Amino acid sequence: MVIIIVLLLVYFFLPTLYFKFKYFINRSKKGNVIYLTFDDGPSVYTEKLLNLLKKYQVKASFFCVGQFALKYPEIIEEMKNDGHLIGLHSLSHKNYLLMRSNKTKQDFFESLIIMHNLGVKVNYFRPPWGHLSWWGWMFIIKYQLKPIFWHVMASDWKDISVSQIKENLLKKIRGGDIICLHDGRGTNEAPARTIEALEEVIPLLKKKGYVFERVDFFEK
Repeated sequence: MVIIIVLLLVYFFLPTLYFKFKYFINRSKKGNVIYLTFDDGPSVYTEKLLNLLKKYQVKASFFCVGQFALKYPEIIEEMKNDGHLIGLHSLSHKNYLLMRSNKTKQDFFESLIIMHNLGVKVNYFRPPWGHLSWWGWMFIIKYQLKPIFWHVMASDWKDISVSQIKENLLKKIRGGDIICLHDGRGTNEAPARTIEALEEVIPLLKKKGYVFERVDFFEK
């Protein structure tokens, strides 16, 4: 019984804990650089977000859900044209801890095919819900992907106000941080509030001397 419990803990928690701890202790060597990342898109909100980033000349990283990317190919093309990094966030945002090996394999294979057909070479991956099973870790290795977690989460997918999102970001962000936000899904049109908060937060962070980069700049 004890052996079974240990094996389950290894399967469910070890990969996730390993990478989250790694990101907790590891920040960019460039202390004035921060990294905006967006999960769960593309969606009907993403184009407005892209226009905002273009307005402030900010490069970001988008971790796209394969099925949503297939639904909004024109948004993927705009991301590419604007110079943003496009990573993968699974096929349909199902939690990997609840998926067996064959389903995990199918999820990776189908989502990577979708991104390839959209002209995207995927090098970076963020697991849905931030949970990575042992099988997920194995397929990351197989497909030579780099897992990306985060340092700052603003809880922007919840039903919270624009001012709360703004406060969460300004209070938590430090130089070298990867920031996890959302341009899709969420409660009660949550991405719209995220975009509204960023309208104020981005210029404030720029005034503080922060520079925005894509996550492929993180370890340079």
